[in-house]
Amino acid sequence: MTKRKIRIGIDVGGTFTDAVAIDNETYEVIAKEKIPTTHHASQGVAAGIVLAIKEILQKNNILPEDVVFIAHGTTQATNALLEGDVAKVGIIGMGAGGLTGRADKETTVGDIELAPGKYLRTDHEFIDSASLTDDAILAAVKALRERGSEVIVASESYSVDDPSNEKHVIDLCRQKQTVATGGFEISQLYGLQARTRTAAVNAALIPKMMETANMTEEAVRKSGIQKPLMIMRCDGGVMSINEVRKRPILTMLSGLAAGVAGALMYEKITDGIFLEAGGTSTDISAIKDGKVMIKSAQVGGHKLYLKSLDVRTLGIAGGSMIVVKDGRIADVGPRSAHIADKAYEVFSAASDICKPQVDLIAPCEDDEANYAVVSCANGQSYALTLAGAANILGYVPKDDYAAGNIEAALCAWQALADELNSSVQKLCQQALDIAIGKVRSVVEGLLSAYDLDPNLIRLVGGGGSASVVVPALSKQMGIRFQIAKNAPYISTIGVALALVREQTERNVSNPTDADIRKIRHDVIEAITRAGADEQTVDVAVEIDSQKNILRATATGATELRTKDRASSAKSEDQLVAIVADALKIDASAISCIAAEGRWHAYLAQIQKKSLFGLVHSKQKVVRILDDDGIIRLQKNDAKVLVFTKVQLDNKFSEFVDGMTAYSDAGAVLPKTFLFFGQKMSDLSGVLNKKQLLDLASMELEFVEQDEPIIAVAARS
Repeated sequence: MTKRKIRIGIDVGGTFTDAVAIDNETYEVIAKEKIPTTHHASQGVAAGIVLAIKEILQKNNILPEDVVFIAHGTTQATNALLEGDVAKVGIIGMGAGGLTGRADKETTVGDIELAPGKYLRTDHEFIDSASLTDDAILAAVKALRERGSEVIVASESYSVDDPSNEKHVIDLCRQKQTVATGGFEISQLYGLQARTRTAAVNAALIPKMMETANMTEEAVRKSGIQKPLMIMRCDGGVMSINEVRKRPILTMLSGLAAGVAGALMYEKITDGIFLEAGGTSTDISAIKDGKVMIKSAQVGGHKLYLKSLDVRTLGIAGGSMIVVKDGRIADVGPRSAHIADKAYEVFSAASDICKPQVDLIAPCEDDEANYAVVSCANGQSYALTLAGAANILGYVPKDDYAAGNIEAALCAWQALADELNSSVQKLCQQALDIAIGKVRSVVEGLLSAYDLDPNLIRLVGGGGSASVVVPALSKQMGIRFQIAKNAPYISTIGVALALVREQTERNVSNPTDADIRKIRHDVIEAITRAGADEQTVDVAVEIDSQKNILRATATGATELRTKDRASSAKSEDQLVAIVADALKIDASAISCIAAEGRWHAYLAQIQKKSLFGLVHSKQKVVRILDDDGIIRLQKNDAKVLVFTKVQLDNKFSEFVDGMTAYSDAGAVLPKTFLFFGQKMSDLSGVLNKKQLLDLASMELEFVEQDEPIIAVAARS
């Protein structure tokens, strides 16, 4: 009998801890569990994780040795920052020579506002690097500890070039059983103040996250599962629990990342907008070429040296309450039934909504009393919600997670209709229009920011309230939509299927071949330490000449997640149909021009009408798909070449020359990509041809001499 290979994902939320078991070969969900999050247990949330694992294993006859991957996503870091539940941080600033005054000032970051009225408290001591003795360091640590600092941050100007002094401070602290970290561990970018601030936020999270990490790791070990526990990162990847102990800041916002990670892996999206709608809020993110968009994270309005998914959260969801002012519906949300501690009208029995009377309440202390509830003869009151309106208007299918009791909802909303001298249908439509208008504004912002074509994308809904928000948005915007399979568990699925991800950034002006090789080597080392199988690692190197930043981003699969992709590969006809659907053209206008490894290159001819349809123009476009049918590259002014490694310096070089544009400003290289085996290599971030050829040579280092390679060069 073939041994099963199971992936387990756990998502620890504020209300529920969800767990899923997924077949490692097919990605099919074979088990789901939802239990209350154990905030008040002696083990904290780890107790709920233990129970979730136990339920998943026992109910589905899964042996601990069947589990090849286990990971969990957590809102703990985000919640700790929002609630100000963080440790006080003592900063030891360092600098030498004429820079001491500036270094002293830039490492004094003061108290950092995390949320309204919530602060991360920091204290500061400064040591001239020229006088950095053990006695001076220990005296600074003692002073900071006596003033209440729980964690020490060592931060020195230019430590990105030489972190030895920061490392020495950390070593001395640990000898004295004091938790310590350094700016170099978080970022290798210049900018002492931002680096110190980021290190301070990271340090403030360490004590609480270490405690939870230790308990969670012990819980997994007691279950008999031998695979190391992985944790969701804010950029959609996962990392080992040992990395969490050093860099807990990377888990910040990871709860937002989990849902879109699930959509990417499970729903096979090329371009789209992903909306994960829960009870209180909807998280919205953009996907382009099968990748989610990323931005710099901020805390309290301050930029951090931290990249996270560009997920925008809006206080509109299934539980959003109806605001009534001046005899009309004035708004929807941001308060929800959960926050008001009220039951939904649509999830109640029709018999409960007896003799309903409309009351206006204030869900929170500082709110106006203008949120509508119906008080009933049974002494209970029920919130009028967006989920109720969507059910009444027929947007929610009968078998959907958000489907409720329409009879109960109609009775509750009729009370409001009588109060406002209107009809139920009209009021429900008003509420939905207001709510969806807010969501539409955010979606349009993402479409503009990432230059997404509304005619080509689709809206993808996840979360328990996906059908409350997404179908109505689709109708209002005229954009296709789909509700993700297992939508209520999409975040947990995202945790179970996540890839490992690492990024390294350095300040380098005019990087040399040695600089590129070094950063590429370092990011591969980091990602393999984090749990990636080196054979699956893809590295993209980017040079930002304006900011003098050299950046390397690596993604890779965890060990054992290297299933035979051919088992689920799309047929030629299916791949052509996907391209035809995306471009809105007939399949006959599409031809396959290369197919190597898991990659398929297609050339499509598009006819465009202009001048009242009298003149036709033709455009040839290139699309690269993987075996799963995801369009991984979309270029309109591009050419494709198939070559081998021995032809790099002649055939490939000439191909690049042929696509290079020349002007008074000099040569403008095409954006160039290589596809071979299982890998896609992005060479578009380099500035000159030598860098491009050197980087291509690095990427192809272990490729066989006669292995075919697909190259794409695009002018835009």
